Amino acid sequence: MRIVIVGDGKIGHTLAETLSGEGHDVVIIDKSGEALGKSIDTLDVLCIKGSGANIPTLIEADARHADIIIATTASDETNMVCCLIAKHLGAQYAIARIRDPEYNNSLSLIKKELSIDLAVNPERTTAMEISRLLRYPFASKVEIFARGRVEMVEFRAQAGDKVVGVPLSRLSASLPQVLYCAIERFGEAIIPDGSTVIEPGDRVHVAADIPTITGFFRHLGKHELRVQSVMVLGGGRISFYLARLLTSLGMRVSVVEIDRRKAELLAEQLPEADIICGDGTDQELLVSEGIADMDAFIALTDRDEENLLTGIYAQRMGVKKVVVKINRGNYADIVASMGIDSVVTPRQITCDTLLRYVRARSNSRGTVIERMYRILDGHAEALEFIAQPDDPYIRVPLRDLAVARETLVAVIVRDGQIIVPFGDDYVEGGDFVIIITKRPGVTDLKDVLKAHGGKA
Repeated sequence: MRIVIVGDGKIGHTLAETLSGEGHDVVIIDKSGEALGKSIDTLDVLCIKGSGANIPTLIEADARHADIIIATTASDETNMVCCLIAKHLGAQYAIARIRDPEYNNSLSLIKKELSIDLAVNPERTTAMEISRLLRYPFASKVEIFARGRVEMVEFRAQAGDKVVGVPLSRLSASLPQVLYCAIERFGEAIIPDGSTVIEPGDRVHVAADIPTITGFFRHLGKHELRVQSVMVLGGGRISFYLARLLTSLGMRVSVVEIDRRKAELLAEQLPEADIICGDGTDQELLVSEGIADMDAFIALTDRDEENLLTGIYAQRMGVKKVVVKINRGNYADIVASMGIDSVVTPRQITCDTLLRYVRARSNSRGTVIERMYRILDGHAEALEFIAQPDDPYIRVPLRDLAVARETLVAVIVRDGQIIVPFGDDYVEGGDFVIIITKRPGVTDLKDVLKAHGGKA
């Protein structure tokens, strides 16, 4: 597909790198020659200097023949205008990053009037991910599938856990039946089978319906902590969305913001939260505001180092659930080595959302991707498809299919029923099918499920 990306910032560059690597014809537009220089040097893409809201620039980028235009500049207004002009020129689909809460309530009207097919709000999406982590305070990540019916939870196995030291094939006899989807061990991603044995320190992904997965963690003794009070460091847009969401759930929320103007605005917008104007790196301030009594601490400033240091301090003060925002993806391993498992990266969350949409558009005649998450630090992907009734794998038992290497059929959802599949199970048209794979660029179930004799 021909894809035009407007904005060569962190998100734009990461998108261009991934999409060009998957074989798409990518064009990047940016006003900054310095920003484009990195892409020119490192990516196999066409770079054009100029404004994406400028008609001659879009014509030069051949936007009229673009399958998708993605506007990811720092300006919501520029992104919206880019999409409007590109669609009028002939672009098939338009995606805009729209972040300002002012636009949130009227987003449906904006999309309709400006011909925007998808609006992405990184801050709101990140806030929703953090809220899921607070439901499972022991978890590193929580992802949802099948329209909320299935959850995939990542946790770190500890010595003494019932799942440690026993082949997975034997665990179903003593624990609720979940699917063990993926394991990360010393930086290696493992797609497990029945003989796999979980070791202390492993990062384990399990999936099941909500009652089953809740019972599973209750059996492991990890479901005792409930989050009722939260301290948030930083008063940016993520904090705004998060505080509004958490207070609506009845949690007590304190937000620490050093900028007085921002703090005053938040106090107006979030009357049910406690807004504290002060320096969140000041340990005396955190102590005086009761950090030791908090159930969770969320560090959301614009500085990775500040988030990391305050997160470590919160842990030392006995806060049981700590989440830190990291802008640089290569910091994730460092953060994990310091004992902080829950890390959110808005750039990666946004890129995954956009990649899911692009892959769905590139496979409009096949089994369209409903959801996509990168897991295990990007070494594997969790993909959700809706099976098509005329696909060749339909009603063929899984044991009679050639499943692609390094791929696992994790869950099948049929008429609301959750199926953890074994060899006799099969896929029917309309099923939600969740797979875990280390293969890059999968866009169709037919890529990984084939009749024996077919190449997988």
